Amino acid sequence: MDVEAVISRVLQRIKPTEEERVFVEELMREIGKLAREAIKELGLNVKPHFVGSLAKDTYLAGDHDVDLFLAFPLETPLEELREKGLKLGKAIAEKLDSYEIAYAEHPYVRAKYRGVSVDLVPCYDVKTWRDVRTAVDRSILHTRWVNENIKGRNDEVRLLKRFLKGIKAYGSEIYVRGFSGYLAEILVIKYGSFIEVLRKADFILRQKVIDPENWLRREPEIAMKTVKREVEEDKPLIVIDPVDPRRNVSSNLSWEKYGVFYFKSGEFLQKPSVEFFFPPVATRGNYADELRRKGTHLLTVLFERPKLVDDILLPQLEKSARGFEKALEREGFRVFGRNYGYSGGKAFIMLEVDRLERPAVKVHPGPEFFTERGRDFYRKNERVWLVGKRLYAEKRVVQDILDVLFALIEKNQVSLGKNLREAVKDADFLVDYVPGQLEGEAYLFLSRKKDSLKG
Repeated sequence: MDVEAVISRVLQRIKPTEEERVFVEELMREIGKLAREAIKELGLNVKPHFVGSLAKDTYLAGDHDVDLFLAFPLETPLEELREKGLKLGKAIAEKLDSYEIAYAEHPYVRAKYRGVSVDLVPCYDVKTWRDVRTAVDRSILHTRWVNENIKGRNDEVRLLKRFLKGIKAYGSEIYVRGFSGYLAEILVIKYGSFIEVLRKADFILRQKVIDPENWLRREPEIAMKTVKREVEEDKPLIVIDPVDPRRNVSSNLSWEKYGVFYFKSGEFLQKPSVEFFFPPVATRGNYADELRRKGTHLLTVLFERPKLVDDILLPQLEKSARGFEKALEREGFRVFGRNYGYSGGKAFIMLEVDRLERPAVKVHPGPEFFTERGRDFYRKNERVWLVGKRLYAEKRVVQDILDVLFALIEKNQVSLGKNLREAVKDADFLVDYVPGQLEGEAYLFLSRKKDSLKG
């Protein structure tokens, strides 16, 4: 199938129908009306702004999340914005179907209306990047910039977004570290089409810096500071925000996710297929067979899932998985991979390790023998010898991996997410076994199919 045929078939699935468009327009009109009524009832000087993919008409069919930003005057103190913004959000949400309070830089309201998620977020009514006070303020400027520059290439953005979703490289959340929707919009605006963005995958990486609004010429000192900071942090890509020279739009993008995009772009151009956009469900196998094939072992930490939103829970699970990995590596166990997530009411961390027991002794290097510390080391240890000037001793250690882990947790020597420490203390530690609901997850992890660049 040629590229045009593939794109035509994909667009049929991702482009909103006229009926869907009517629904979205009605939805936004109704929510906007309810917001204006609530603002009037509370006597506030606030402007409601729709932002995000609905407001830019870059949303995918079936994806109707609404982002309504409540813009307060610049002279509003931050605490007042937080307090009155939350009060206003609740007043609007009470006219909808249901709501809960969520937390980012400041509290906001996440509601449901006609089956659609609606975020009601307080912000400042900014006109330029110099007005920005909080992280969310730029969203109004982003929406305005995209609408002024997209020039009918909305479907090209849809194609890029769906492609990134299909290859699992979409989403700028810290637990994904992929391409944001705004970054996809900028790339299409910059290079003209979905296909051109894919063709430029290698060029974009080598060019490193993308500056759609020429900030390096208009505000060289500020823009160069942004570039230098991101280069020092070894970011794969620097896209100077078209509305703010202080910000790299791709700051959360990881080398891994750009690498996936790099390879998959080339593969698609060589052999176009709908499967890049809508990949088949990965085949499931037997995780125990994978362990036998590899000769490794699976350690799983299973505990009650804390009542946290994904934006908080998943980064903390990732931190904890890294903490377990580093702690075991320090103790002489080799960790080949880590995995984390949740299934139903349970959260889990999986570690693939080289063995379940270590030798009963380890060699402990000491100080130089002619120092005070050297004499103290000599007195405290039974089996001591010299290599050059340095003393060494043989120490007995716990052999079993679970005993090692329990001791490390008890001594707070595993770096864990702050909301997970107590839950981990009550966790089940499973060796080479997972319950039924995690068998598929364990297989995908151990077989590398979860993150594989091929197949």
